[in-house]
Amino acid sequence: MSDAAIAAAAPRPGTSAWAAEARATLALGWPIVLTNLAQVAITTTDVAMAGWLGPQALAACTLGAHLYFALLVGGMGLAMATAPMLAQARGRCRHAVRDLRRTVRQGCWLALAYCLPAWALLWHGEAVLLALGQEPALAAAAADYVRTLQWGLLPAILFIVQRSFVAALERPAAAFVVTLLAVGLNAACNWALMFGHWGAPALGLPGAGISSTLANGFMVAALGGFLAWDRRFRRYRLTGRWWRADWPRFRALVRLGLPVSGVFLIEVGVFSAATMLVGLTGAAPLAAHAIALQVASITFMVPLGVAQATTVRVGLAAGRGDPGGVARAGWTALALGGGFMAAMAALLVSVPRALAAPFLDPADPEGAAVAALAVSFITVAAVFQVSDGVQTIGAGALRGLKDTRVPMLLAGTGYWAIGMPLGVALAFAAGLGALGIWIGLASGLAIVAALMLWRWARRERLGLVAAR
Repeated sequence: MSDAAIAAAAPRPGTSAWAAEARATLALGWPIVLTNLAQVAITTTDVAMAGWLGPQALAACTLGAHLYFALLVGGMGLAMATAPMLAQARGRCRHAVRDLRRTVRQGCWLALAYCLPAWALLWHGEAVLLALGQEPALAAAAADYVRTLQWGLLPAILFIVQRSFVAALERPAAAFVVTLLAVGLNAACNWALMFGHWGAPALGLPGAGISSTLANGFMVAALGGFLAWDRRFRRYRLTGRWWRADWPRFRALVRLGLPVSGVFLIEVGVFSAATMLVGLTGAAPLAAHAIALQVASITFMVPLGVAQATTVRVGLAAGRGDPGGVARAGWTALALGGGFMAAMAALLVSVPRALAAPFLDPADPEGAAVAALAVSFITVAAVFQVSDGVQTIGAGALRGLKDTRVPMLLAGTGYWAIGMPLGVALAFAAGLGALGIWIGLASGLAIVAALMLWRWARRERLGLVAAR
């Protein structure tokens, strides 16, 4: 974001502080939202193009992607702990060069430390999926995909650290440009490596994993090169003395990041568990589940981006000791995100069949059954759109105050103590099948949204106590 854009977002004489906060949140948030949409487009491309290989390939790709993503979000949570630390440090001093550099460096160290055991687990993905009761043929195909996809885990997490840095400096547009280029790279490599075009071998799902790994590697290399080249960023010398440890800061990141990872793992874990449960009902419901979940993931990227911007806005206000700014940042973001997701709910209810169509080959005789199931799942997804937006923005606002442990417990209560048992009961005891799982997911999201909103209201009334 340019200096002019930042100036435009700043409060002006005679204008409402709330309107100024909305401008500032949107100015910071829109490149982050577009970056999130571009990032999810990489996975969406894999899933959509896997659908061209048939429902079995789509189902296997879904299983593999969920196994990978469950570990990715654990690392993302640790990496995103850098965001409130960077924002509060900059709120205290706008030119805290050494402080910001050390936080970024230890964030990269933490990413590597996390990936070593994660890689070992992903390498044995087939055994994990078989232990979860999946069909042997689907588990084997999913594992082939994951073994090429897993090497993109480290660059994907490092990119989150880089994104936290540019967001804390309120200049996130570069990350969007890099991610958009990576989407094109991934699609082109998928076309070549999955289907054997342009003289490349036809590798099927493993080709999609290679493509995504290349795209993630490109993102971290390209953004890192930009940060070293651009005069506004290069003075931070982020790669300088990268081997030097800062163990107190490393431990602080772990303490702050583990609950954030916990929240993400709890949420993604419940969706992954839902995927495994749907997989027990057959390949067609699993393929339909993959389509509906991908559609819901796309809409979710917008409030997720607003939540990341909110962490920065709340963190900046907390760092400068401004309780009024903390309140405005949180409530403004909740209003913006909730309004957007209400519009998305209307869209999903209105045209569910059109949203499912790009993921299926119309000539495939099995496609009609999958499409009908996908429409019913997308309709349920419409019900939880607002709840999904409120819960993630509420958690983002609380992260700006470094309040992460209690939100993790609240998420665990809503998703696992209420939503998942309800979904299992509706699916298997009440005979609703995969649709029952989706109803349980919607119920869990509504409960978590209410709990996060209650927590934010309570923390905001206490001012900056939670930020200390």
